[in-house]
Amino acid sequence: MQPSSAVLGAGFLLFLLLIGFLVASALAPREVAVFDPSPPGQRQAGTLREPRTDTVTVDARDARAWRFFDLDRGMVLESPDTAGWDLAFRRFHIIAAAGILDLETTDFESSGALPAAGYQPNVYRSDTLNPAIARWYSYSMLTHLLKSKERVYAVPTSDGRYAKLQILSYYCTGVRAGCLTFRYRYPVPAESSPSTAPEAIPRQSATGSGSRASGVRR
Repeated sequence: MQPSSAVLGAGFLLFLLLIGFLVASALAPREVAVFDPSPPGQRQAGTLREPRTDTVTVDARDARAWRFFDLDRGMVLESPDTAGWDLAFRRFHIIAAAGILDLETTDFESSGALPAAGYQPNVYRSDTLNPAIARWYSYSMLTHLLKSKERVYAVPTSDGRYAKLQILSYYCTGVRAGCLTFRYRYPVPAESSPSTAPEAIPRQSATGSGSRASGVRR
């Protein structure tokens, strides 16, 4: 039995569409902001002053390990000494010790006190995440690149204060995926006491025994 001309025509059309998509993907410009990773264990420039605004790049390319950042010290922490961490990164995953709140804006310069309630805790499962920031990016089917939606998020810190942050990029120099670049402002006034924020993960080393952070699943 010979296939009908309609079936052949449909198949040929799908073939042309596939070829067109592949050509468009190959020709689509792969332009994205790239940054060199910030050295771990070193304060970033200007972190001694308060309040401060700084930009940091965390090398989170290793899919088997979390990388930690302390907002108070303005520093990428080196394992095993990760006590006092506020943010953790693994590839495109981001979590926070005391929860995250999506401020539903892209205006990083907006002023005003941060909310003291409504912070979402991390969800611990086979692929640990924080729902408030899990979809910080959009994905392009043409370029296969992640692009930040540039939403602004609020984070309670280990010293009882607050910060806000905005994801800028996911790429190191050479368009290598897994380098989370963000800018943050610390401290930022809050409406009231942080006691209403989610309970922070115990401030031990994130790899030490007894620390809930040691149970973060990869």
